[in-house]
Amino acid sequence: MSKIQILPEHLANRIAAGEVVERPASVVKELLENSLDAGASRIEVEIEGGGTRLIRIIDDGEGMSEDDVLLCLERHGTSKISGDDDLDGIHTLGFRGEAIPSIGSVSKMTITSREKGKPLGTTAVIDYGRLNKIHEAGCSPGTTMEVRNLFGNTPARKKFLRTRKTELAHIDQVVRNYCLAASGVAFILRIDGRETINIDAALDLKQRVEKVISHHRELLPVGGGKASRERISVFGYLVAPEEAPSGANRLRLFVNGRAVKDRMMAHGVSEGFRGFLMKGKSPAGFLHLRIPPTDVDVNVHPAKNEVRFREGQLIHQLISTAVQRALGEYQSTLQHNIFLSREDSPDYSTASGTMDREPPPPPPRSITQPQREAPAPLPFDADRSDRLQPRTHPFKPPQESREVAAIAKPTPSGNSHSLLIIGQYENLYIFCQSPDGLVIIDQHAAHERLLFEELKKQYLDNRLQSQSLLFPITVELSISEAQLTRDRLQEIERMGFRLREFGGNSWVITAVPGCGGDLSAEELFFDLLARLGADSRLSGSLIDDILASMACKAAVKSGDNLQQEEMEGLIERMFKADLFSHCPHGRPVIKQFNPAEIKKWFHRT
Repeated sequence: MSKIQILPEHLANRIAAGEVVERPASVVKELLENSLDAGASRIEVEIEGGGTRLIRIIDDGEGMSEDDVLLCLERHGTSKISGDDDLDGIHTLGFRGEAIPSIGSVSKMTITSREKGKPLGTTAVIDYGRLNKIHEAGCSPGTTMEVRNLFGNTPARKKFLRTRKTELAHIDQVVRNYCLAASGVAFILRIDGRETINIDAALDLKQRVEKVISHHRELLPVGGGKASRERISVFGYLVAPEEAPSGANRLRLFVNGRAVKDRMMAHGVSEGFRGFLMKGKSPAGFLHLRIPPTDVDVNVHPAKNEVRFREGQLIHQLISTAVQRALGEYQSTLQHNIFLSREDSPDYSTASGTMDREPPPPPPRSITQPQREAPAPLPFDADRSDRLQPRTHPFKPPQESREVAAIAKPTPSGNSHSLLIIGQYENLYIFCQSPDGLVIIDQHAAHERLLFEELKKQYLDNRLQSQSLLFPITVELSISEAQLTRDRLQEIERMGFRLREFGGNSWVITAVPGCGGDLSAEELFFDLLARLGADSRLSGSLIDDILASMACKAAVKSGDNLQQEEMEGLIERMFKADLFSHCPHGRPVIKQFNPAEIKKWFHRT
């Protein structure tokens, strides 16, 4: 007797169901995709008992004839593809022809459908894979899919489902995903008779994102990124970095209207946010990729939630660049909202692209720019108070502040910033009055970001400044450290160091990065060596990490008492910077409180 045998149809269907129908949310996903492929403009989802008792999907799509209702119950019965060429350019969400027979094999399913323009529809009743009856029925145009007692004939599968709350959360996420993916379609979700989602078809994309993701978070529009002769584009809305949530799985990714899980796309978003998210925070929001169907393979996974790209590196770069552009536009908006009064703020739309800006002139020395030639220590006065420094009037700067403000270089539009310094608190926070409220600046984080951007620009231009040491320093290295120094000497010198071997494992440091100031040359060198040893290649993230560490060490510190001119210089430079809102490690630099918030604190509203 042969060892190999053909499985019975009902058993093959149950195996297929194990691939396609993982949980109730999988059923909702497959049936929603069928409704969207049918051209539905309104879809209602009704759930009872966590999805195992009832899943009902009602749409107003094109509907099916009696013959099509019967054929859709057969494995690989599909209207989406007909030949080999169709597989190379999938335009629809569902195409395998496995979902309905697989779902029907593990549930009691009823299909009611009527084609538009036909007087009657068809109802088919399936009992765990067996067609019980089919007959004509009076019904509205479109299709209603009713799935009851899911996994009723596979108790082992049902036993391994999570709690009702968890399964409902998965269903909720599926519906929310397609609320974002299918603009122009109305969605309603009811759970045990209670309406939890109601998205009107008239809502635009931003309104949908605000309702689906959050009503209270600042959203960054991403769009306009094109590549490879405009074949590919990316658009969406991402949560601003200072409001990014902790943990993962808050980023919704779509390819040609299909919700997907793709590490490469997610990494592209993270790369775009590099230097703006604190450790433990993750990008959140919605990002949609439009790409020719011939350039993406959606037939990778039975559940169709994974894809493979023909030009993966191009996609990654496009996404990263689009996110960076969105952050740049957000910085410009934030800059004008904080540093200018409403009357002075120019018309600006984040969706139209970054404003044309003249390159700023070389800023003043001291705190306002990293030193390049033997920098002197900043003139801090340690004897001054660590608390909030009182002025002549809490909202009126002294005469010297007005003089400094008067000579501040105007912006291209003819305006200087409108912030008035109140004072310094805890020798760390600079308090300012703006026309629209109270502004607080973290002096260390702000200076760190400015130094980092200057260092990065110098590095990319291959001109990172070095500062010769009056007395060269000899350092003793371990055997592995000495070998690492030899192997990566060129990279070390590009970072601003100058070294020579002294014999054995001894090396002489003759110059350090220009931003080093009076910092320990040994500390800077060993920190760089440790970071190079942890990464075999000088990747973009490692370069940023090294430069951020240099900037952090060189920036003014918490506890440094700044003179009025230094605070003015720091603020003026922030006002002219392209990026300023977060330090290179993602910590926020600046916070604004509007008058309404302050009045609310004191119950004056």
